[in-house]
Amino acid sequence: MTSHQTTQTMKPATAAKKLGVYLEATPAEFQEGVVSRSELNALQTDPPEWLQELRRNGPHPRPVVASKLGISIAGLARGGVTEPLTTEQIDELKNESPEWLQKERATQAEVRKEAVRIKEKNAARADESGDARS
Repeated sequence: MTSHQTTQTMKPATAAKKLGVYLEATPAEFQEGVVSRSELNALQTDPPEWLQELRRNGPHPRPVVASKLGISIAGLARGGVTEPLTTEQIDELKNESPEWLQKERATQAEVRKEAVRIKEKNAARADESGDARS
């Protein structure tokens, strides 16, 4: 009874998401094949030139664009940004700092503050219940 370990593979879209790149901008051989877990690990530890270039200049997928702008993905949509952006386009948006971007950054800052407040409140509550049991 020998167990055969099957190689875990994923669709190119999943691999692109894990690599933080826009699938349509990747080479055709990447888009058309399947990616094994070991291939993904190799791409992450020693990225080829095309991957380095995509990460550096884009086009970037929405989660990366949102992160670089310091806003949420929903904030991107509210701002009318639906297409992938290059690093240059992201930098232009930052420099222009349109009203919607300022508003979304403020919203995101409030969300982060609230998350910290809730975390601290829950930690204090956990400490109190731990003290009560002692």
